[in-house]
Amino acid sequence: MIDIKSPERTEKIGYALAHRQPTLTVVLENIHDPHNVSAILRSCDAVGILQVHLLYTIEDFPDVANPASSGTHKWLEFIRHDSAKSCFSQLHSQGFRIYATRIAPGASSLYGQDFTTPTVFVLGNEHRGVSEEAAALADEEIYIPMMGMAESLNVSVASAVCLFEAFRQRKELGIYDTPQLSPELLRSKKLEWLLK
Repeated sequence: MIDIKSPERTEKIGYALAHRQPTLTVVLENIHDPHNVSAILRSCDAVGILQVHLLYTIEDFPDVANPASSGTHKWLEFIRHDSAKSCFSQLHSQGFRIYATRIAPGASSLYGQDFTTPTVFVLGNEHRGVSEEAAALADEEIYIPMMGMAESLNVSVASAVCLFEAFRQRKELGIYDTPQLSPELLRSKKLEWLLK
């Protein structure tokens, strides 16, 4: 017989799965620093993301099990891509609207968007940002308004700002109040998570 730990852990797993958001995700494009990757994964888990897309065409795929992630990688699914075109095509076929986070002419403010529909945030490399190819394939470019001298935030901080704006909008609309996963998927995921 498998020891499924404590009733508290079982309840926590059930709660987290009931709030998973299969219609909210991120694409990490060539993000190099493992601490940035880990911090982004913690934010993903915190807002209930189910899947994370890893788009690595220049850098090596990251070690998602880095200790800095505090184990949150265990509660996320990872999909690897080596082509922006195929990655974005897959996401578009699933009904996602893709937002490239980028300071560029014509980019729109983060705070003027609707993230209650299927949403993807593309987060770019620490030095190069989101690639020209990814930006061109995205539906829209967005930026985070800032009032200081710095032009941009660290990518892991920017990801948290974007994800928690989506969280705020979805929470306000009551999307988190109803499980987004099917009853069958909830059951299978619960068994899977209990074994972790």
